[in-house]
Amino acid sequence: MEIKHLQYFMEVTKTGSFTQAANQLYITQPAISRIIKSLEEELGTTLFIRSRKKLVLTEEGQVVYQHAKSIEAEYQTLLSNLGQFQQLKKGHMRIGLPSITNGFFFSQLIAPFHRQYPDITFQLEEDGSKRIEEKVHQGELDLGVVVLPATYGDFACHTFIHEGLKLVVPTSHRFARRKSMTLHELEEEAFIMFNKDFALRDSIVKACQEAGFKPKIILETSQLDFIEEMVASNIGVAILPDSTCQELTREVTSIPVTNPAMEWKLALIWRRDSNLSYVIKEFIHFAEKTLI
Repeated sequence: MEIKHLQYFMEVTKTGSFTQAANQLYITQPAISRIIKSLEEELGTTLFIRSRKKLVLTEEGQVVYQHAKSIEAEYQTLLSNLGQFQQLKKGHMRIGLPSITNGFFFSQLIAPFHRQYPDITFQLEEDGSKRIEEKVHQGELDLGVVVLPATYGDFACHTFIHEGLKLVVPTSHRFARRKSMTLHELEEEAFIMFNKDFALRDSIVKACQEAGFKPKIILETSQLDFIEEMVASNIGVAILPDSTCQELTREVTSIPVTNPAMEWKLALIWRRDSNLSYVIKEFIHFAEKTLI
């Protein structure tokens, strides 16, 4: 049995006519009649009730038609996947990165991947973790780097950063020489935070509430540099991941927050149920080996 013969059978079923199917397939009517007859002999059953008005599937023909549709869908998927495989060294990826990171870790990932696949192009979008999640969920981005836990349940992920959060204050602040801080000690402080598009903001607000107070947020932004500038100007304090604090200037200092210890998890996410291209799959495998 050939795939092409099943395709001819499906066309006859759709048109209800050997003549119309032959016209659609650019073959002669006797040729398609012979193919259907050969298919019936091979399957050992009659597929059509033949009449002058319109061909109608027999019960057996209906069963064959349902299987033929599945076989055709799998065949087209096979062709698509083979085409993607053949084009593995070419493609385009849309990746979301949170503004809270300096992106250095990701440049260490993209640079060697680009050397291996120089014809693959990248579209990088900076945004808040929650907006990145939403865009990956809606298919507007192929991959995203977000703060866990994720809001949506249809993501697969690779966690590559798990670290603590620290209080960031100007070097002139009364807490600047402290070795550690409890969260409750910050009840009277003014906070500078990322805006509501950032999952980190929600985590900090929730931790403060569990510590018995509502944080006084005097400024919200989507820019890490601006947070650092405002803290250095003694406008307020901030809470940021340890790796981010290591990149700050000498005008501010960072202090571990304990009781409760605050943690931050960063992960690469993608849609679990999406039909990922070979390019995306290869990048994910590369990331899982590189981002450890």
